[in-house]
Amino acid sequence: MKYFFIPLIFFIGVISSNMQAQPMNNDNPFFTEYTTPFQTPPFDKIKPEHYLFAFEEGIKIKRAELDVIINNPDKPTFENTIAAIEKSGELLTKVSRVFFNISGSNGNDETQKIAEAITPELSKLSNDIYLNEKLFQRIKSINDEKDKLNLTSEQLKVLDNYYTDFVRNGIGLEEEKKTRLKKINEELSMLSLKFGDNLRKETNAIGLVVDNKEDLVGLPDAVIQGAAELAKQNGMEGKWAFNLQRPSFTPFLQYSERRNLREKLYKAYLTRGNNNNEFDNKEIIKKIIARRNEKVNLLGYKTYADFKLEKNMAKNPETVNKFLADLWKPALEKAKEESADMQKIINAEGGNFKIAGWDWWYYAEKVKKEKYALDEEMLRPYFQMENVRKGAFDVASKLYGIQFVKRNDISVYEPDVEVYEVKESDGTHIGILYTDYYPRSGKRAGAWMSSFRSQSNMDGEFKTPLIVNVGNFSKPTEGKPALLSFDEVETLFHEFGHGLNGLFTKTNYPGSRRAPVDFTELPSQIMENWASHPEVLKMYAKHYQTGEPIPDELIQKIINSRHFNKGFETLEYLAASILDMDWHTLNDLKDIDVEKFEEESMNKIGLIPEIASRYQSTNFNHIFGGDGYSAGYYGYMWSGVLDSDAFGAFLENGLFDRKTAESFRRNILEKSGSDDPMNLYIKFRGREPKPDALIEKLGFND
Repeated sequence: MKYFFIPLIFFIGVISSNMQAQPMNNDNPFFTEYTTPFQTPPFDKIKPEHYLFAFEEGIKIKRAELDVIINNPDKPTFENTIAAIEKSGELLTKVSRVFFNISGSNGNDETQKIAEAITPELSKLSNDIYLNEKLFQRIKSINDEKDKLNLTSEQLKVLDNYYTDFVRNGIGLEEEKKTRLKKINEELSMLSLKFGDNLRKETNAIGLVVDNKEDLVGLPDAVIQGAAELAKQNGMEGKWAFNLQRPSFTPFLQYSERRNLREKLYKAYLTRGNNNNEFDNKEIIKKIIARRNEKVNLLGYKTYADFKLEKNMAKNPETVNKFLADLWKPALEKAKEESADMQKIINAEGGNFKIAGWDWWYYAEKVKKEKYALDEEMLRPYFQMENVRKGAFDVASKLYGIQFVKRNDISVYEPDVEVYEVKESDGTHIGILYTDYYPRSGKRAGAWMSSFRSQSNMDGEFKTPLIVNVGNFSKPTEGKPALLSFDEVETLFHEFGHGLNGLFTKTNYPGSRRAPVDFTELPSQIMENWASHPEVLKMYAKHYQTGEPIPDELIQKIINSRHFNKGFETLEYLAASILDMDWHTLNDLKDIDVEKFEEESMNKIGLIPEIASRYQSTNFNHIFGGDGYSAGYYGYMWSGVLDSDAFGAFLENGLFDRKTAESFRRNILEKSGSDDPMNLYIKFRGREPKPDALIEKLGFND
């Protein structure tokens, strides 16, 4: 998930005895205007005990503000109803932005207890708002007369968002069904919270401990050192530990010569949330699917996918399924070719076994060496994190003329978080960017973009955004800086693209920004194209010891290998997308066995056994740890069509052509979510995207 949704917050009626809200006092930073630079959160002053009371007081204010709107005797207008809702709940937004970001990137048992206390109340207030008939009638009366009201296109977008939100949240249901819907929403909010917490704990668990140095054979020195440090942190000094975060798990599978240990770690990764322990997610999944189905059936939809896709570019499950099926066949053929190449090496080495999932990364590295004289460890020395980040900044500077100024006077929530002020070329302030790139025990897996404050401009009060990019990249080790894999490089550029989207947004009302999931990845994925371009590599890929730029020979090897392993990468992604769609087009919920359902889903499409879905159901946080990407995981590949075609405009006009960049900024980055996505794309590109751009990028037509 790249965008982080901050829900409406409401009154906390019951607080557990061990999580008592603190009385209001001058020490609670949420109750005063921040006096920090750019009103950034004062993390050095915010304490866990501040959250609940800030939520409680903010909720009271929010409810009072809504009551004023609902009971206003004047005729409903955009200003006294829609704009008034947009302006309400300032304190709630303030505390929720901080809390939900911190609980995702720096959580612990204490933040989890706070989340468990407020989550059901979040759902209750949402129900109270979206099922309030008087409030809806005010919105409906404005919507009915919108053609006569001389509203701006953005105001029309906000109005439509509110109107359709009420309709899609059950305002038209009879009272008995509304009561049931409220209960379903409350249950779903708690189920998703529990799913995510279980997965966080399982991902940060130790998956493999090595106590014999000989079993480290094949691993690079930096990987061995990192494993020793992880073991020491977990009270196992003198041993080597590997957890299930990508920076620890992936290098082991790439380089370990111990096939039995690769198998152990691989299976530990795949079975996160499926170990029949206190963190098992199977029953939670069954309940989530059942409640989602019941919810949309109440609302008149056949399946949950029908409900979710109605607001996306794809519109319906049939379109998504055809899109995925059209890509599946060429991806499967390419993956089978890749598997055969690896099997040849296994056979040549005298291996008496058929390639399995825990072998893929290891033999893929051997194929890369054999075909392209290239391996990951040849590249890492050129990808020091600080240089890669500067490379992303420099790309944005060349495209948009902006500056990034390091700020050491802005408070952070962890010492390894860094802060930059983003400015226009003339020095005008744009916003603040926090970068938080390294794993920690309280951080959930993956990478994402979020914000501590979104941009807005209501009543002429322009608020600049406070954006955060979060990742789980390879950490510095003793005596060595953080050296990234090329996959991590692309991820850093990807999230930075989301960050630019958040920084450049220019709308008046936060409620106007509602980009569908199959469009929201365009600003991020297009940035990955610059990350691997030879001209850009020369800008930032510098050896961490000598400072020498990456040699032309290595760049050529990267270019030559650009389609390497694309069958595998595409197939595991498509498999996860199809699994997502299968869960959310499911009608018969009788006797569902999660493992069996998943197995049947993968067998149906012919997924080869040496490749697993990128996520298994029990660790598929995109679709079960929240609702943002449910029936929407396909959106990354759908956006792949858009970003491949959009980057073509820069290749045609110039890699850093300012006119093209200005059009992309104005039509996509500034307005994303505030207009029909295809309209925005056509304004930038002059036409609809060409679908074959993605096939060409993946190399499936070679």
